[in-house]
Amino acid sequence: MGIVNIEDELHEQLRKASKASYRSINAQAAFWIRIGMLSELNPQLTFQQIVLRELREAGVDPADIGAPAS
Repeated sequence: MGIVNIEDELHEQLRKASKASYRSINAQAAFWIRIGMLSELNPQLTFQQIVLRELREAGVDPADIGAPAS
C-alpha cells in the first residue's frame, strides 16, 4: 500500500462522493481507480455495464437488485 498525491480539489470531490456513496474516502478512491482502469481496458463498455459485470463477478445476482439481465 502506498500514498497517492492528488490535488486538493480532487480530494474534496472524493470526500463528498464518499459521503454520498457511503464509502470511506479510501474505498471511494479505490472504486474510481478500478472503474477508470476497467474503462480504459474496455472502451466498448458503458459505466453501467462495467459495474454490472463487477457485481456479477462478486456473486451478486442482478435479478435480486432489480437490474436488467443484459
